Amino acid sequence: MVMNGKYIFEDESMCYFENMLLGMGFKRIAGIDEAGRGALAGPVVAACVILDPEKIPPGINDSKKLSPERRRFLFDKIFISARALGIGIVGPEIIDRVNILNATRMAMKQAFLNMGMKPDFLLIDAVKLYDISISSISINKGDERSVSVAAASIIAKVYRDDLMARLSRSYPEYGFCANKGYGTFFHLNALERYGPTEVHRLSFNPVQEMQGRWKLKEHP
Repeated sequence: MVMNGKYIFEDESMCYFENMLLGMGFKRIAGIDEAGRGALAGPVVAACVILDPEKIPPGINDSKKLSPERRRFLFDKIFISARALGIGIVGPEIIDRVNILNATRMAMKQAFLNMGMKPDFLLIDAVKLYDISISSISINKGDERSVSVAAASIIAKVYRDDLMARLSRSYPEYGFCANKGYGTFFHLNALERYGPTEVHRLSFNPVQEMQGRWKLKEHP
């Protein structure tokens, strides 16, 4: 909620950037974060969220610190209460072509452009965006230091997890429903046994190495 024109949250330190920007005259402050940057398969997904300072769901935190059940609960709360949000998705083929950092930037820009209400300032987790029309700050560990970025991390994570669960139906051998495309022991064993699929990031090790082995098997 707002008290004396400020964001109020149970962890006041997570509103530092938002309240600083409110004091500078900005009104529509958005947080941006991504999910899936380190995965071996599937897209990278970004979310951009403008929280309603009067309706911040309690318990928002870095998505990595929350249980799947808590993330899902907060995803629904944020989705309903936020003033605006947008999602950006960049798939494996583009990731391989432009590299994961540039793909992450593309997803973040898509999320920003997909907002129904345009922000006037962006708080971005770690990454710098150079080709957007408004001011921004890149915050190291922003999902731990900004309630807006933490909210975006939850939206991006749950949205991507759902995408990977759907991919798991088409590629059950790889266990995407459980590992979300990350390089778990099970996933690596499946890569060894079945080889990469069209949803794998072929430029990533060990996918690249496995692809080379499968090419050798196919063309001795």
